Amino acid sequence: MSHKQHKEEPLLWFIAERIKELRKEKDITQEHFLFDTGIHIGRIERAGRNFSVSTLLVICQYLDISLSDFFNTSKFTELNLTK
Repeated sequence: MSHKQHKEEPLLWFIAERIKELRKEKDITQEHFLFDTGIHIGRIERAGRNFSVSTLLVICQYLDISLSDFFNTSKFTELNLTK
């Protein structure tokens, strides 16, 4: 694993968990998410792959949350993303 991948891992895990949390709050299955958006959300929720900001924007729009609100949580502020 490269240093870059290791550095991104906490952020990917945060995003994956946040998406899963919001999707479940809205009672949306992975299958419905895929059908409605064309995005295989299961892969993203496992933090198994990096994806674009554009994809995150589509996800947020589908979940009816702004990007700023998506990241506006104490869990995000606790991440140490420096260095």
